[in-house]
Amino acid sequence: MAAEIVPISQDHIEGFHRALDFVARERLYLAFLEAPSLESTRAYVLNNIERGYPHRVAVSDGEVVGWCDIVPKPRPIYAHAGVLGIALLPLFRRQGLGDRLMRQTLDDARAFGLQRVELTVRENNKNAMALYKTIGFEIEGLLRDAARVDGVYENVFLLAVLFH
Repeated sequence: MAAEIVPISQDHIEGFHRALDFVARERLYLAFLEAPSLESTRAYVLNNIERGYPHRVAVSDGEVVGWCDIVPKPRPIYAHAGVLGIALLPLFRRQGLGDRLMRQTLDDARAFGLQRVELTVRENNKNAMALYKTIGFEIEGLLRDAARVDGVYENVFLLAVLFH
């Protein structure tokens, strides 16, 4: 299915919120089990836009079907690093869209001045792990029993890519 990748705008907020909520409720990939409120999501997106943070959405037939964002870390000694989040709706997975979306957002992160981008991924998310490694992310650590969903613990990998 065809999708266009564009910087997020105010017009995408509700669609982003719907997509975030859908993927969160899958309970498999995100740190959320449901999306934050629409108001919180709106504030998050508007802050990203205002600060120029890398945040792109994949849009198909006018609907947000995925996103990738990279938010710089707030502490001064870590300000050269950002944390990446990415997800696609199920119909748009395994078609190369995640690769395109992530690469464009990483290009934005370089242009923004970040030198390091990191992410966490649950151990059982093999498809995401393969994508991240293809793009150049390397495993930096294993967080044992770091995630717990419905009483089940799961290990989480920390990965990063460096630009310098």
